[in-house]
Amino acid sequence: MTGHRSRAANVHSPRSRVSVSRGMGETGLMGSTAGAEPVPAGSEKLATQVARQLEDEIIDRTWPVGEVLGSELELQERFGVSRSVLREAIRLLEHHHVARMRSGRGGGLVVCAPNPSSGIRAMVIYLEYIGISVGDLLRARLLLEPLAARLAAEAVTEDGIDRMRAILGQEQIGDPDRFSDNEFHVALGRLSGNPVLPLFTEVLTQLTYRYSRHPPRDAAAAALPDVTAAHAKILDAVTAGDAAAAQTRMATHLAEVEAWFLVHRMHGPSQQMRTRPDDPKPDELPGRKLGEIIAGRIHDDITGDGRQIGEVLGSESELLTRYGISRAVLREAIRILEHHNVAQMRRGPRGGLVILAPDPTASIHTIALYLDHQGVRYDHLHMVRETIELGCIQTVTTAPATPGTAARFRAARDHATDSGELFHAELAELAGNPVLTLFLRIITDLWARHSRTERAPAPAAETEVRRVHDTILDAVMAGDEGLAQHRMRRHLQTLTTWWH
Repeated sequence: MTGHRSRAANVHSPRSRVSVSRGMGETGLMGSTAGAEPVPAGSEKLATQVARQLEDEIIDRTWPVGEVLGSELELQERFGVSRSVLREAIRLLEHHHVARMRSGRGGGLVVCAPNPSSGIRAMVIYLEYIGISVGDLLRARLLLEPLAARLAAEAVTEDGIDRMRAILGQEQIGDPDRFSDNEFHVALGRLSGNPVLPLFTEVLTQLTYRYSRHPPRDAAAAALPDVTAAHAKILDAVTAGDAAAAQTRMATHLAEVEAWFLVHRMHGPSQQMRTRPDDPKPDELPGRKLGEIIAGRIHDDITGDGRQIGEVLGSESELLTRYGISRAVLREAIRILEHHNVAQMRRGPRGGLVILAPDPTASIHTIALYLDHQGVRYDHLHMVRETIELGCIQTVTTAPATPGTAARFRAARDHATDSGELFHAELAELAGNPVLTLFLRIITDLWARHSRTERAPAPAAETEVRRVHDTILDAVMAGDEGLAQHRMRRHLQTLTTWWH
């Protein structure tokens, strides 16, 4: 287990925790998982509720990897559910790489170390579907990656320097068919010591790489020496512990990348899924269940063939033939696709696997679980959240203010509860960057997960949150970027004391 936390400071009581952020698209269960209370029926599927309670128990116990939570029969009795419901819950846990069922003597539900690959893959596909531009990507990178470079320079070790130099050495070989600087940027994010940054960087670099495969091969080849030289300068600053220079050089490098994309015409935002990944598939790795691999292949067929929402990909019998698999494997794959709202099996004469508009909620939950296991701390969340929200304020205050802008903010304020997350979500929406909006949803999910206490917030605190939101809104509407950022920064610092 990495990054153990103090339970008093960071881990909620099982009876008080809400498993996902309120107001962000999903409602979690409340209640203890330690006793034998049956799971109540609710808006979520029963199996999902069981899976969430088991996830909460694992988090409360600080991820006891390798420990058995109970046999199938014991878990059925604890939650008061049927074998089929429990097995579906276990499939969800296995998909999130939170736990797996081990058969045989001494078997049962075993706690695992989670893997972010399925969540990252789903996030990338979701962002491609809703339509993002190179500007959206580079704006997000310009906010987050200079921060990662600065933190890396402050925390770098000799082992870290050796790893980065090895990556740079591979880059200097130069292969235009692999025009990607993903590994350097993600590795630098890891050196930052903030587990949120490399994960977000991986999403951003994967999306950037998909765009970068479209220019002519000679343009990519010509750019490689400049990319490698920029990376070398950044690494020199990191190695020297010069945080300011590392931050500045990273920002300069990303500005040059953006300029390169503007010169070499890229495809713009699209309203449909369109890109078939031609990299080795990250989900076809040892240890992956066949159902997950097939779900990934169906994902690729949907995105690569430009399928439309509502279109039927095929009947069950057609899919069985197309993928050469058993009915049990296909149904497991479909459960995964339905969990991520990518596709759904419709019964009847005109039935089949129907394509849906992807929803990131399940992916956000998967990523939150992974970061929790990585030992994400409140200061990690605060640092990234502040960077994103101040960047959103900069965008919103430079745009012409309209009465509609103020109305949207006030509506979000009036409907918000607790720390007013809907107000913050509306700020991200108005900034018009889907990447930052998605990242903020992940941060606020974790923020809520790690900041609840056994006592409900006082009404006076909620009133004060609304008052502060009004002062931020006043500065935004006046176009006063500096004051709006100052008020947001102080507000987020205050939330830390209120909700920690």
